[in-house]
Amino acid sequence: MKTNALLWFKNDLRLHDNETLVKALASGGKILPVYIFDSKLYRNLELGFPKTDQVRLEFARQCVADLKKNLSKIGGNLMVLHGEPEILIPKLCSDHACDLIFAEQEFATEELNQINKIKKKLPKSSRFDFTWGRTLYHLEDIPYSIPKIPLTSKAYRINTTKNTDVRSTMAAPTKINVVELAEDQWGKLPEATDLGFGEMRNFSLTYMEGGESEALKRLDFYLFESEQLTNYRWTRNRSLGLEYSSKFSPYMALGCLSPRTIYEAVKQYEQHIKRNQSTWWLVFEIVWRDYFTFKLMRFQNQVYHTEGYTNKSREFTNNVSLFKRWCEGKTGIPFIDAHMRQLNETGFMSNRGRVNCSSFLVHDYLVDWTWGAAYFESKLIDYDVASNWMNWHTQAYQIWYTNPVNQANKYKAQEFIRKWVPELRHLDDMNILIPWESEIENYPKPVEIFSKWTRAINTIKKLEL
Repeated sequence: MKTNALLWFKNDLRLHDNETLVKALASGGKILPVYIFDSKLYRNLELGFPKTDQVRLEFARQCVADLKKNLSKIGGNLMVLHGEPEILIPKLCSDHACDLIFAEQEFATEELNQINKIKKKLPKSSRFDFTWGRTLYHLEDIPYSIPKIPLTSKAYRINTTKNTDVRSTMAAPTKINVVELAEDQWGKLPEATDLGFGEMRNFSLTYMEGGESEALKRLDFYLFESEQLTNYRWTRNRSLGLEYSSKFSPYMALGCLSPRTIYEAVKQYEQHIKRNQSTWWLVFEIVWRDYFTFKLMRFQNQVYHTEGYTNKSREFTNNVSLFKRWCEGKTGIPFIDAHMRQLNETGFMSNRGRVNCSSFLVHDYLVDWTWGAAYFESKLIDYDVASNWMNWHTQAYQIWYTNPVNQANKYKAQEFIRKWVPELRHLDDMNILIPWESEIENYPKPVEIFSKWTRAINTIKKLEL
């Protein structure tokens, strides 16, 4: 007699190229698809903000709702719960006679610890069946064991791309046989109040709509409908609008879009439209994401500490008032403030913004980089544990300082600043980059104008000539 199987969706919220789903269907029994909004992820941190804020909750709600809709189209459903997986998963296995739990393999400490806790509470007849599914190159295919992952991305990339093939994608299933339950047993999307928040915010400005359906539309639009991929290499450092970069990262973060699906689409683009630096660069970014995943697997908890895995030290003053100014987008530096306000409102920030905001917090405000990494974790709809914490570590210890005044001028950020810092909209293209030289009542002055900005400030003043 075939037993039931529990299919635990986590950061793999899609039907296409989902090996975990394919394996669950191949088991032959009825499937109980489940998604759990883990209440611990929404707890308040000592730093004064939630580990996961409402903007991320709303994007996740959209992604889960779309998954439920897509499963229903092939004859299935999705049980949506909120609470602690350590309690809910064992109970579900017991209540619905699930001997197998199919799930994507975890790799980071917090998630691995959670799996171990669940295992201890499972019925004796139940066990996990994990599948690796988050990277472009499969964990079993790369030419390194995890303890031997190189310390530089270049070494990893060159050897891996030369000696490893990308596995082919898997088609989305057309039918699923789920456990029979009454409609009210399938649960529903939690409200903000269910997870400890006040009333749900109005997310009319959420950066993009979540879900696999929108992810596949975005992929088709960016590559084949608009052919904007051709210019990606030269537009990716902009900050204003949707079309300067792919915007695949939010969908990849929750697994609404498979890295291998992107890769195959890029190869089609190169064959039928154009192959250039941009197509190479987009794949390069995905390989970099892989590298950070494997590197985090190598160093694990070292990544989350102030000294990092390189065991370096910096003199941080950790001024709480300055950290608050940074979080609220009230530093008096327009390029920083515009990006931080965009993050707070929409859950998204461009790559250029992330580089500048992290550099400013660490090198100018002298605030512990882990505080900033935690804040980005709270807000970013494309939060990825490896990419976020590794990028912040890199900014703190491994790359040069980024000058936000120079960068604002270099990337012509005036219109972006006007959008997100309305107090400065009346200023011309010169003064909006250095507003501390104007009399403005409702915009803060910087706590310090650093001498290292002098050359950039003088360059901006020449715009008046």
